[in-house]
Amino acid sequence: MGKTKNLVLGLAALMIAGSLSACDDGRSGAEGAAKQLASSLAALDVGSLAVDGKDAVAANEQLKAVFAALDPAKPSVESGAVKLDGDKATVPLNYTWKIGTAEWKYTSQAALKKSGDKWSVQWNPTLLEPDLKDGEILDKTVTSPSRADILGAGDAKLVSYRPVVHVGIDKTTIGSADPAVSAAKLAQLVGVDEAAYVKQVQASGPQAFVSAITLREDGNRTVTDQQIASIPGARGIPDYLPLAPTRTFARAVLGTAAEASAEQIQKAGGALKVGDTVGTGGLQEQYDAQLRGQDGVSIKTRPQGMTDDQIKAAKPDPRRVLFAVEAKPGEPVKTTLDPRLQQLAEDTLAGVGPASAIVALRPSTGAVLAAASGPGSNGYNTAMLGQYAPGSTFKIVDSLAMIRNGMTPDSKVECTPTITVDGRTFKNAEGYPASSLGSVALRDAFAHSCNTAFISARDNVSQAQLESAATSLGLAVQAPKLGADAFLGSVPGNADGTEHAASMIGQGKVLLSPLAAAIMAASVAHGAPVSPQLVLNPGSGSPSAGATPTASGSPSSSATAAAPAASDKPITPAEAAALGDMMRAVVTSGHAGFLASVPGAPVGAKTGTAEFGKDNPPKTHAWIVAVHGDLAVAVFVEDGGLGATTSGPLLKSFLTAAG
Repeated sequence: MGKTKNLVLGLAALMIAGSLSACDDGRSGAEGAAKQLASSLAALDVGSLAVDGKDAVAANEQLKAVFAALDPAKPSVESGAVKLDGDKATVPLNYTWKIGTAEWKYTSQAALKKSGDKWSVQWNPTLLEPDLKDGEILDKTVTSPSRADILGAGDAKLVSYRPVVHVGIDKTTIGSADPAVSAAKLAQLVGVDEAAYVKQVQASGPQAFVSAITLREDGNRTVTDQQIASIPGARGIPDYLPLAPTRTFARAVLGTAAEASAEQIQKAGGALKVGDTVGTGGLQEQYDAQLRGQDGVSIKTRPQGMTDDQIKAAKPDPRRVLFAVEAKPGEPVKTTLDPRLQQLAEDTLAGVGPASAIVALRPSTGAVLAAASGPGSNGYNTAMLGQYAPGSTFKIVDSLAMIRNGMTPDSKVECTPTITVDGRTFKNAEGYPASSLGSVALRDAFAHSCNTAFISARDNVSQAQLESAATSLGLAVQAPKLGADAFLGSVPGNADGTEHAASMIGQGKVLLSPLAAAIMAASVAHGAPVSPQLVLNPGSGSPSAGATPTASGSPSSSATAAAPAASDKPITPAEAAALGDMMRAVVTSGHAGFLASVPGAPVGAKTGTAEFGKDNPPKTHAWIVAVHGDLAVAVFVEDGGLGATTSGPLLKSFLTAAG
């Protein structure tokens, strides 16, 4: 029985195989040839295909010539359903091109022919584009819109197109003069590296213009046209570039915009081309796509061999439009920066040697009015990204935690000359007034910044309560309205012994940025947590609201990466009033009495001196925060000594001029 069954199965298999062979009408071969054709067209190389009607080498040359203007783009090509008619077949070819940000799609038809057991493609230029004629190639024209402005408060133009002049050597006009000599003279005139510029000019072609420097045409240019013209081959080419009012104005926040480098073009994968303006750093880079808009693209046919001049002279235009996308202008980035206050903050820091910052906020709205980083920051955004121990400014947080534990500004605390925790001795700042030692009111300990009084409260204020009080004041929480990279603070929820004691005076692992310090003061003035806002219309360039960005611009792996959206116990108006009372005492009876003469609304403040490093005596950062009407300000100087004596005068100058 088993042998009979196997014999039947074997006969059945032979019958099925014979049936398939009989039904094979060549479709599988045609489909394979269609797929190979599509793959070869996508690679822009048909040299290995069987081609009918044209030499394969010539067909490949025509293919490359037709699409040369679209380089470096390559199409995606997919073959559709094959229609078979004996030894002939037709198949649609679906093309998709990525031209910058545009997408061009079309379908051409391919004819296949079977000879023996092989299929070949019937070559025709319509294979490449259905409207293409023999002897034509494609021409691409890209039009770039002007880059949009970055605006400040009241739509003031912070970054806009401003006149410049590109100064360099034009080798087409140098005549018989030595290019190296001219390059050296020009480099000396404009103050660029002489050896490097001479080498650049010598390496350039005979038709090149080699730019040495770009100067603003703002009436302050010291290099004159006459001086430039006196050097053989030197000239200035007028232009417009997206620039801030000055070279340094809010540079760390705004970033810069300039012609794309070769590296940027390569990384962009076709989204950038030579001559495009692209943002680097700050808001210019973060919102580059929004500011740049989208290029307009036009794909036309043109007779192969005709020059541009011949096409311009031809009537009518021999080109035909196959695909076109209109340019889309960029959208301005609107910010809250106040040009006057930003410039004032920068002018105030102009003479400060170390890294420094001034941040000014509007407590009622959270608007960031100024975020200035001094010249010592060397281009780094110290104002928003700096991570520093806040020193005694953090006593605002301590005091809120103590108030929540039942204390008031009038409650007594013990201020001793020193206090020892687990073998480590803490003391008050040099020059602490003896009259404020002993049993003093919390207000007095705050006004004179008694370290020992706040450290002695550590047994009644847990580290978790410190963390909670910090988030209640808008620290170490997300800033969904900010629209820019920033560090908003890090306050550990767990700490013991000396680390907890250090936290009570804004040391240890407690870190704030000047922006975060200003937020803390603003929340006191507002009577509720303030969430900062810098960009009013953030698009896709806005940082994720799911994490607090750090100085690197990426989410931190520390506790800040899981920062809460907001405090579950925000500061209340009554708590803020008590803190405001103590901040005012810093001015009326503490060591910031110099702020009493600031005109206008009464000033409340808190100074801070934060130790860092291993020197003996240790170096210190200088801090001060203040509220003045609807203005909250933080001033920071790295390695600046005492907050009252270094940052204090800077704050007074800023507040007095701010009005």
